[in-house]
This record gives sequence, structure tokens and C-alpha cells, in this order.
Amino acid sequence: MVSLLPIRSRSSRTEAMASRISDADSGFTLLELLIVMMIIATLSAIAIPSFTRNVKAAKEAVLREDLHVMREAIDSYTVDEQKAPMSLNDLVTAGYLKALPKDPMTGRDDTWLTSQSDSLSSVDQTAGGIDDVHSNAQLTALDGSSYNTW
Repeated sequence: MVSLLPIRSRSSRTEAMASRISDADSGFTLLELLIVMMIIATLSAIAIPSFTRNVKAAKEAVLREDLHVMREAIDSYTVDEQKAPMSLNDLVTAGYLKALPKDPMTGRDDTWLTSQSDSLSSVDQTAGGIDDVHSNAQLTALDGSSYNTW
């Protein structure tokens, strides 16, 4: 009797089984995914605090430099004009600063704290004005000091 069913060769059966086996092994198991997620979480736990510390240190360096530049501008203005500036904007209008820098801790340029001298200066006998400038940030620096005391 002649069979009407197609006859498969041995090689085609082997290929079909191999394709089924490779399809079943192509995914990841739950355990493998959990291990990868734990590795990523561990690396993140190490990297994120280091990153935030470095960002804070960079902002502190910018703050120190901005304070240094503004204090030098105040001193130069005082010597050149024979009087202390009455506001930080006087330094900009006189050309000692191009613009008021933004406080890196507050992100604004109008939060600088200025200390003004109301008495006559013993050196040049001029009326009081701005002597010093500080940040208005109420945060603590990496060294434990407050930014508004720098």
C-alpha cells in the first residue's frame, strides 16, 4: 500500500529538532535577569554618591573663585574711585565685572550677601560701602563650614 503522507528525510527531521531546541534556549532566565539587575544596582550605589560629591566639590570651587573675583573687584573699585561701591551693580556699571556671577549654590545672581561699612574708613577717610561679599546659601560645605561664612 502506498502512503499519501509526505516522507521526511532524516536531515530535515534533525533540522526541525535543532530549530526547536535553539528557540527554547534563546531567552534569559529569571535568575539571569535578577543577577544582572543586582550588579547594576550595586554599581549605581557606588557611583551615585561619588558623582554627587564631585558635583558639590565643583560648585564649591566655582563659588570660591566667584567670591575671589568679586572681592578683588570691590578692592579695585575702592582704590580707583576713592570710595567703596554702594551695591554690587556699581561694579558692573563701572566695568569691574562684566555681569554679576550666579551663586552656584542658589542658582541666582541676586542672592549675594554684602557686608557694608557704615563708618569712615581710617585709611582713605571715605564714606562706607560694600566691604565684603558672601553666598546666601544656608548649606554646609564638604569641609563642614557654612557657605555664608566663606
